[in-house]
Amino acid sequence: MRKKRIRHFRDLEVYQKAFRLAMRIYDITKEFPNEEKYSLVDQIRRSSRSVPANIACPV
Repeated sequence: MRKKRIRHFRDLEVYQKAFRLAMRIYDITKEFPNEEKYSLVDQIRRSSRSVPANIACPV
């Protein structure tokens, strides 16, 4: 079995899955009640974006 060469963080399967999940979470939170838009929704969206961001730019 030949392994695919990783040239960029976007080539990583874990990054791709985290990014897709973050986009899915964004779509799901569109359906939340209006009173949650500026507290819970914001927190959920920020936390879901932090996973692929940390894979892309580890400190």
